Amino acid sequence: MSYLNLQGIEKFFGDLRAIKGIDLAIEQGEFIVFVGPSGCGKSTLLRLIAGLEHIDGGQLSLDGRDITHEPSSKRDLAMVFQSYALYPHMSVYDNMSFALKLANVPKAEIQEKVTRAADILNLTPYLQRTPKELSGGQRQRVAIGRAIVRAPKVFLFDEPLSNLDAALRGQTRVEIAKLHRDLGATTIYVTHDQVEAMTLADRVVVLRDGVIEQVGTPLELYDKPANQFVAQFIGTPQMNVVNLDQLPLSVRQAAPAAAVGGSIGLRPENVRISEVTADAAGRVELIEALGAETLIYVTTHEGAQLVSRQAERTSLHMGDAVSVSIDASQAHWFDAKGRVVAA
Repeated sequence: MSYLNLQGIEKFFGDLRAIKGIDLAIEQGEFIVFVGPSGCGKSTLLRLIAGLEHIDGGQLSLDGRDITHEPSSKRDLAMVFQSYALYPHMSVYDNMSFALKLANVPKAEIQEKVTRAADILNLTPYLQRTPKELSGGQRQRVAIGRAIVRAPKVFLFDEPLSNLDAALRGQTRVEIAKLHRDLGATTIYVTHDQVEAMTLADRVVVLRDGVIEQVGTPLELYDKPANQFVAQFIGTPQMNVVNLDQLPLSVRQAAPAAAVGGSIGLRPENVRISEVTADAAGRVELIEALGAETLIYVTTHEGAQLVSRQAERTSLHMGDAVSVSIDASQAHWFDAKGRVVAA
């Protein structure tokens, strides 16, 4: 039996069925990431696991114990919030030790646990400071440290990096990955950020409208998406999805019969843009020169909008007429309902 098991989990807000019978098995030590668009139910599902929302249907078990209707304080879970949720009048040490003091843990044990957590998170020099004397990244590390000292069976992270700037997000993401490796703790992490999902997760759970669309490793979802929604959601920039009638005849002829009336999906790295060598196929709309790679946005004469990712830099400019080369062997084919069609 799996370590954390969700069976038919449901949640209603009035007449709205927000979570629609979720089944998910999570193994001990796994790092699971919930992703999906706003309103898909990922944070709600995390709150149901944490005990911050009442489960209206189904069963939730942890390490063989039914915790479906247990209060959050009895579930042996620790949650790290987006907003840090630190006590502003307390020092870092007191914030990290507060839950242990409430549980009447001996002072020597509290000292040992807080010191160890502070050492792991590089917070030792800041233990006597208050939250207002810390940077955003340091505050988030304090919130993580408060969870670590409780030694929970499962760590829950609700978009913990969304309040940080880009540089701090990258740095803290690395710290969370190291922390998971060092502690070996079971972790569930909610994010809308593609990079966080692809780099942190052992498995990614893609949610839409309260149901799971696909579960798999990051590269499984990237290489073999279950449907058009997952194909476009995973990957940055997102997959090009173009109606077949907007493609050259040579590409349409390569489509499987079941994809007729549907669309083709092409990762940006499978679309090549070059200077015109024969007839122009499209025109450059935008160029994003990112240094290590270049993104070129093109509109074809048939009306298709494509983005190409190239490792090399380009001499093209906005408005240039260009040739477009599509690698149909790397294509993903979808029928009219967005279902994957085998090539």
